Amino acid sequence: MTGLTVILLLVVLATAVATGARRWRLPAPSLLVIAGLVVGLIPWVPEVRLPPHVISVLVLPPLLYASAGEISVRDLRSVWRPVTGLVFGLVLASAVAVGYVARAITPLTIATAFILGAVLASTDPVAVTALGRRLSLPPRVQAMVQAESLFNDATSLVLYKVAVATAVSGSAITVSGTVEQFLILAGGGALIGAAVAAVVTLIRRRTEDPVLETVIALVTPYASYVIAEDSHASGVTAVIVSGVVLGSTGHKLGNAPVRLQVHAVYDTVTFLLESVVFALIGLELPSAVRHLAHDEHGWPLWVPVIAFTVLAIRLLWIFPLSALIHYRHRDGDSRLSWRVPAVLSWAGTRGVMPLAAALSIPLVTDTGAPLPHRALVLTLTTGTVALTVVFQGFTLASVVRRSGIALEPEHTAREEARTRRRIAHTALEELKQLGDLDELAELGAAAEAAVKQARRDLEARIHQAEDAHYSDPDARPADAYREIRRTLIGIEAAELQRLYEANMISNATRRRIQRELDLEETSLRARD
Repeated sequence: MTGLTVILLLVVLATAVATGARRWRLPAPSLLVIAGLVVGLIPWVPEVRLPPHVISVLVLPPLLYASAGEISVRDLRSVWRPVTGLVFGLVLASAVAVGYVARAITPLTIATAFILGAVLASTDPVAVTALGRRLSLPPRVQAMVQAESLFNDATSLVLYKVAVATAVSGSAITVSGTVEQFLILAGGGALIGAAVAAVVTLIRRRTEDPVLETVIALVTPYASYVIAEDSHASGVTAVIVSGVVLGSTGHKLGNAPVRLQVHAVYDTVTFLLESVVFALIGLELPSAVRHLAHDEHGWPLWVPVIAFTVLAIRLLWIFPLSALIHYRHRDGDSRLSWRVPAVLSWAGTRGVMPLAAALSIPLVTDTGAPLPHRALVLTLTTGTVALTVVFQGFTLASVVRRSGIALEPEHTAREEARTRRRIAHTALEELKQLGDLDELAELGAAAEAAVKQARRDLEARIHQAEDAHYSDPDARPADAYREIRRTLIGIEAAELQRLYEANMISNATRRRIQRELDLEETSLRARD
């Protein structure tokens, strides 16, 4: 059996496991890691050796871009203070703690222990987003978890590059050099990501070709990553910034059929890549173990200790930070709650990013000698990632449920019903004004009947929303009705965006209702 055959079979297995996980409401990343681990332990399965840049260049950009597109600029503004403390302080504290523990219990040198600490310092946006889709977290908590996992990569990437440079060349670490490198990596990546988003916005506003728009959407994360990396900036940061910017303005780009097609293609690509990459994490562990030296076989004991260190330092950082924020913004007799800090702490899983960083560790030093303990760093990284994804993935829903902060389905239904009722009322008021305009004459004799028909649909929509139920009205064949209904959909979409910008609805509600409007508009266009 060749390596290519193993990869193809792994794609089939990963897709099947991920599909079953969705049906059984289980955490797909956790099941996929276990499936990959089982496959890797089968004796007749050949070893799969991934080139160092396969994950970082081929897999990571679209997954990061999709994760970044799910968080809005408005949500980022609301959580930037606590996220800043996590992005900088917690990453540095985690790197130091993991490096110190690894140096104490393993044969790693100081330099390679620091590499391990830098690799495992940040949470992973792909894993966090994949696990978070199953949970009904409040919008602010969801934004904090996603924002931290997206933007702490720049900090850990700087620490990683400094650690690798130290291990490879033996040079000393300087604070000024580290700060300078961070500004180049993070600042340069942010500027390039924003520039790519601006160019893509200009292009997509001038085309309505579904195929071209889909190709542009698929190429955007790769363009952001490659341009930034070639400019010696952070490709990860560039992809994240371009994803956040374009995700916040996506409702203004293209028409409804184009947006639906782009989302459908991206959902397919994301599902496939996520399924394969989490299975590869499990598959990589047995392969890494086979290359360990005799003094490195204590890894089964070291991995749980390092995973516990990662979680412990996160708990010790988040709870005091939460208490400090509560103290500075306390309201009357409100009590400090453990619920949100507990969920934030437990949601900090490691995933694809640490694996990509570990795979890209150089094989040799500047002197040509093999980099000491590289296989052990890769094994400890993969083992810690697998353990956190499986253990925290299977228990995160229970932690959220016990905390009591999860939104009940009725809460989401009520918010969506209120929003649908509000935008339908706005469209109905506009329709009443439209019925008095002379310009309806150009729609022909059917205009008056079409207006009455559209009014009946809107009134029925309002009554349905009051009952917290909703279904799309059947598209009518009359040209006049379709023209009027498309105008009203534009009015409803504008009101929906206004409610979101006024912070009256969540980003998830806006995205769901916008998709429903796009589906209805696409149905009307198909009947023209």
